[in-house]
Amino acid sequence: MILFLCGDVMTGRGVDQVLPHPGDPLLYEPWVGDARGYVDLAETASGPIPRRVDFSYVWGDALGELERVAPDARIVNLETSVTRSDDAWLGKGINYRMHPDNVACLTAARIDVCALANNHVLDWGRAGLVETIDVLRRAGVQTAGAGRDLDEAREPAVIARPGEGRLVVFAFGLGTSGIPRGWAAAEGRPGIDLLPDLSERTSLGIEERVRRAKRPRDVVVASIHWGGNWGYAIPDEHVWFAHRLIEAGVDVVHGHSSHHPLAIEVHGGKLALYGCGDFINDYEGIQGHEEFRGDLTLMYFASVDTSTGELERLTMTPMVLRKLRANRAAAADARWLAETITRESLAFGVRAALEEDGRLILRRR
Repeated sequence: MILFLCGDVMTGRGVDQVLPHPGDPLLYEPWVGDARGYVDLAETASGPIPRRVDFSYVWGDALGELERVAPDARIVNLETSVTRSDDAWLGKGINYRMHPDNVACLTAARIDVCALANNHVLDWGRAGLVETIDVLRRAGVQTAGAGRDLDEAREPAVIARPGEGRLVVFAFGLGTSGIPRGWAAAEGRPGIDLLPDLSERTSLGIEERVRRAKRPRDVVVASIHWGGNWGYAIPDEHVWFAHRLIEAGVDVVHGHSSHHPLAIEVHGGKLALYGCGDFINDYEGIQGHEEFRGDLTLMYFASVDTSTGELERLTMTPMVLRKLRANRAAAADARWLAETITRESLAFGVRAALEEDGRLILRRR
């Protein structure tokens, strides 16, 4: 089974404003009160950006790469609310929102599953979360990690592959990524599957859920929103928890929240992506943290053996974010990504080798 995975997909705010059905641009941020200001910043950095673009625009060159690889399933962390709600979660500082009529920007890339257990999906209140779930499901996109109550938030997304086993996706959030405690789903209260900690007790609870859900030849993904935005250090508890999940039956750990790609590990033959970086956003032109090259990102294509859950091959396509869309990265940028991923992953016994075609492939010792 070949999976496409990437980091945060933020199609709200400035991105929403260039799509065919821009929503109300009103923001409650300290420095920017109109979402169109983020389009202006991107244009200052990269030149004119068209308005009312086609729904496929934001994916840019990624669409051709998806067609070339033809993955069996496509999984993203959707880091925005999809709603008409005006009930902004005040005091949060940043509120991402995409108009529901722009949901076709996700179906244009044939996204199968949106992980929603992150720190922006309730930016426009609980009603905004419920609408987000409804809009996505009506569009044929499955969700994981959020729901109308705790039971629904804990339900995995399941994609059947006749004769080949299923894909089962759980999604979790952690407070270290900036998720407010009040966003946790509860009985009779919409919210996300917010983990209280990364303890043995928490891992045992997930292990039981995986045990109940997993069938022979299923591939189980644990999509986790954890940690800060900048920096390469992987907390020891993240490593321990990823190992624990794999030992509990998870086949792929899909970590995100970092604004740039982090280290990669293969533990017990199974893939752990500690941070996939942003994939679509409206941060272009914002100053700061340039040393991390947040404009560079990766498309992760993981080939997983359905009989064992073990990683057969991981290839990565380097991309650069320009004009609010994903574009193939230049050779020098691909080399920088290969060197960076290698530097950070050597402690885990793997490296990223740059191929002649400009793509990266994971090599193990």
